[in-house]
Amino acid sequence: MTPEKLCELAKEPMTHSYSPYSGYKVGAALLCTDGTVYQGCNIENAGFTPTICAERTAIFKAIYDGHRDLEAIAVCGGKDGVITGLFPPCGVCRQVMREFCRDDFLVYLVTPEGYETRTLTQLLPDSFSSADMH
Repeated sequence: MTPEKLCELAKEPMTHSYSPYSGYKVGAALLCTDGTVYQGCNIENAGFTPTICAERTAIFKAIYDGHRDLEAIAVCGGKDGVITGLFPPCGVCRQVMREFCRDDFLVYLVTPEGYETRTLTQLLPDSFSSADMH
């Protein structure tokens, strides 16, 4: 699957976002190495802590279905569902990616003009992973 197609697939879940507090709708599309795609949206909560991001929604859906070989994720977001610039994963999402993804896992950050690419290592340098649990 092309990065462009994955970025397009990230836009649709924004319409499912439950974001009455921030107004920021976020969508994600996660590509597994076998070609399976999982989409996710952000789901807010008045208590804020129980809020879940689009990236974690997609990753947890994949993990639940037994997919552990993850290749790339596209992420987009913006106020009232309008993409106006980069919408990078939060720190918690980056740590979840660290748990399930390789260093070269690709993150496509959707912009109004296209997308920018980062690796997980670029987004989360010097990270703590299961390899550090000895």
